[in-house]
Amino acid sequence: MNPEHTHPTQSPPKPVQAGGQLNIFERYLTFWVALCIISGITLGRLLPNLATTLDALSLHQISIPIAICLFFMMYPIMVKIDFSQAKKAAQTPRPVLLTLVVNWLIKPFTMVLLAQLFLGNLFRPLLSQTEVVNGTTIPLADSYIAGSILLGIAPCTAMVLMWGYLSFSNQGHTLVMVAINSLAMLFLYAPLGRWLLAANELTVPWQTITLSVLIYVALPLLAGVISRSWILHNKGKAWFEQVFLKRLGPLSIIAMLTTLVLLFALKGDLIARNPLHILLIAVPLFIQTNVIFALTYGLAKPLGLTYEDAAPAALIGASNHFEVAIATAVTLFGLNSGAALATVVGVLIEVPVMLMLVKVCQRTAFWFPRDPAKATLPDPRCLAVKP
Repeated sequence: MNPEHTHPTQSPPKPVQAGGQLNIFERYLTFWVALCIISGITLGRLLPNLATTLDALSLHQISIPIAICLFFMMYPIMVKIDFSQAKKAAQTPRPVLLTLVVNWLIKPFTMVLLAQLFLGNLFRPLLSQTEVVNGTTIPLADSYIAGSILLGIAPCTAMVLMWGYLSFSNQGHTLVMVAINSLAMLFLYAPLGRWLLAANELTVPWQTITLSVLIYVALPLLAGVISRSWILHNKGKAWFEQVFLKRLGPLSIIAMLTTLVLLFALKGDLIARNPLHILLIAVPLFIQTNVIFALTYGLAKPLGLTYEDAAPAALIGASNHFEVAIATAVTLFGLNSGAALATVVGVLIEVPVMLMLVKVCQRTAFWFPRDPAKATLPDPRCLAVKP
């Protein structure tokens, strides 16, 4: 018998998107985020005095409730950082350099241009109100621009690990970029923020921005480094990865959702009273996120990056460290300021949009060369191949 007729003809493999088996939380993350936002806004409307009460819980203008939530959101991410991976990143510097160029030389200035174009010019007739900030009356549009700037100069360090995980990209590169951006923010966020805000006729104290970065970035980073070193030395790597990180895992998610509820509870009444303003602020933020993602993802192709490096580079560039931006805006301009509202709108826009961009990465993985050794893939079928 002819052996060619003993087995059915196999069809060529179909292209498979990147990504793997997601649990119910990851699969419906957009729903949980939306639920927390709605719950927060509803809570703020039902308890309008909540914002005033929580705002009173502050130390040197630093909100204690927000600081606690953000610490527990950031710490589980920071404790995973292995600074020895910087040596590996130095051997393949192109993804890191691409992200640094986008984060610090392109993104802040595109945010200023878009904010000025839409909020400062096209939408200004619809934003004719003023507000009092630190005893000075300023146009509300300028306050919104300030909040947008604070978002644009804060590269993501926490949530980006979630985006990297969902896109099944190079978590080693992502961790290195978290470390580099965290350190860079300590030195660049305050002077860059002060300069850009001053250039837009909004002068802010250098010390206040620096304090915000130290509280919201340096403290969880330091706690993560110290506790990681102690645990590895006393408990061993196996216990750290198999016991500690698994127990710690839900904490970051719970803290993130609690932070969303708290932030939108604080702004629930303001958001409900200014639906048009929310939409107007969202326009430049939405465009900024997509433009930076497309630019970084597009540049990764001619640079010869693999998908596992291209995806986190684009996702890091597109996302913002909204925790620090919100905290800084609240510290500089007040809890009920337009700047603080603009940064909260950043959360409203960023989480759903970043989930959309993760899907874009998954479904376009076959555009790039693949290096599955760089990614943590639970199933070899998760590899994308060209059709």
